[in-house]
Amino acid sequence: MARGAGGAALATPGPLRIETWKLRRSGAVSNQTDSFISEVTEEVRRDRLFAIFRKYGWIGVVAVIGIVGGASWYEWQKVRHSENAQAFGDQLLAALQSEHPQQLLDGMTATGTQGALVRLASAAQAMRDGNPDQAYAALKAAAEDAALPENLRQLALLKAVMLDGQMPAAEREAALADLTKPGAPYRLMAIEQRAIAALAAGDTAGAIAGAEEILADSGATPGLQQRATELIVALGGEPPAPIRMPAAMMAE
Repeated sequence: MARGAGGAALATPGPLRIETWKLRRSGAVSNQTDSFISEVTEEVRRDRLFAIFRKYGWIGVVAVIGIVGGASWYEWQKVRHSENAQAFGDQLLAALQSEHPQQLLDGMTATGTQGALVRLASAAQAMRDGNPDQAYAALKAAAEDAALPENLRQLALLKAVMLDGQMPAAEREAALADLTKPGAPYRLMAIEQRAIAALAAGDTAGAIAGAEEILADSGATPGLQQRATELIVALGGEPPAPIRMPAAMMAE
């Protein structure tokens, strides 16, 4: 047994203590090694992520710029379209309110839907000025323009039909047959014109049948219903009785 400087005996570490110390020492070293490996692994992961970002990060930047740029372009287009539409409306209104509307309308160079609106306005002004031939030519041009939306073409054709004496009889019948097809946007108004044409041809039964067809359609406007009823009465017919709703439904 060893002694210290004061003569006191010093305990000699036993084998068990030595082994315990070795195990603890080994565990500490192992922990330090694991910690070092973790740090190295983390650094390697960061380096890889940084390398990937440097290689492919521009794609994300371009995507963000594209999204922001696309949204900005869309908003700009909406504002531009709104401004153009407002400017066109102001120009059209100014032309109609001027001292020489037809001259200003003829000078407008609008295209597409706006061009169709100019043609319709020009035709209406020509009728007010007593120029049915000019009105008919403008309406026919709009009706035959395949670049225009179908509803505007149909409207122009209907107005051309309504110009008395302008459209040849055979062409008028063909136009009315097209305008009165199921699903046509101005079907009921075209049926009214067909009834008027039948009346002009002396076909009283055909005129009444057309008026009754209008009254049977739930989509007829009050004004159209009134004109159809007046036509039936004027021709000696009996207008259909109005549909009476049950009291319970009226109470609701």
